[in-house]
Amino acid sequence: MKKSEPEKKVPYRFGEKLRSVRERKGYTLKTVATRAGVSESLVSQIERNKVSPAIDTLLALADVLDINIEFLFDEFRHNRPVKIIRGAERRIVEEDAVRYEELAKPAEKDGNHSIESYMIMIPPGEHTRRGSYGHLGCEMGFIIEGTAGFKYESQNYTLEAGDSISFSASAPHTLSNIGTGILKALWVVSPSQRFS
Repeated sequence: MKKSEPEKKVPYRFGEKLRSVRERKGYTLKTVATRAGVSESLVSQIERNKVSPAIDTLLALADVLDINIEFLFDEFRHNRPVKIIRGAERRIVEEDAVRYEELAKPAEKDGNHSIESYMIMIPPGEHTRRGSYGHLGCEMGFIIEGTAGFKYESQNYTLEAGDSISFSASAPHTLSNIGTGILKALWVVSPSQRFS
């Protein structure tokens, strides 16, 4: 007795988008199939993600439905495998007494949309230096432990554990530990600066 072959995994799932646009336009499967020069059965299978279409078929369907091909691949770009950085494998940057531990790795291909995230540990009396000149992008910080002084241009702010801050990074800014214990903060920067 012949074993049934396992169902092939369809790597890209365009079906839902194609069906949604087709239904919104009020087209039947037959209409789309005829105009694209393929069988009605094939269009149905593509919409149900049972088969992955050849590129010329996909282009024909996109043309019939007046869909930008980028729209179809958008989901693929956003559904990349997750990235995990194990606690014991974090990259670390030390600038004088300030320690930065990487939490999210920036992706070069994301260019100006890249983000990085890290934990900052600052001993009492110390402060960050790189942001003191300002740079392109924006930042968000969350104070986990300790008391921070945050200087943004000529303004000074005090931040306690549980406080968060967000700002344009183009102006000079520094984070300092004005407490008696270690200052620990979670920081997010876009586009990436320190670990890129």
